Amino acid sequence: MAVTGDDTESDATGDVPAYQLRSPNSGLAQGSVMSSATGHTPSAPRGEEVTRKREVRLMKNREAARECRRKKKEYVKCLENRVAVLENQNKTLIQELKALKDIYCHK
Repeated sequence: MAVTGDDTESDATGDVPAYQLRSPNSGLAQGSVMSSATGHTPSAPRGEEVTRKREVRLMKNREAARECRRKKKEYVKCLENRVAVLENQNKTLIQELKALKDIYCHK
C-alpha cells in the first residue's frame, strides 16, 4: 500500500493535507479494496448477501447431514452382518462342543 498526499486537498481548516491509502496494483482507495475483499459488492445490499450466504451454508449442511445418515446406515448394516456371522459361528461352536462332550463323556 502506498500513501499518497495531495497538497491541493486539505481538510476544513485548510492547513493539513488529506492522505489516502492506495493499492499499488489498482490505484483504488483502501475502503473499496476492503469491501471487494469481503465479497460485498455495492450492487448487492448487505441483507441479500447475508441471506445468500445463509442459504449456501444451510444447503451444505443438508448435504453433509444426508451423507452422514447414509454412512451411518451403511455402518449399521455392516454391524448387523457381522452379528449374523458371529451368531452362526457361535451356534456351530456350541454344537461342536456338545458333540465333543458326548464323545468324551461316554468313554
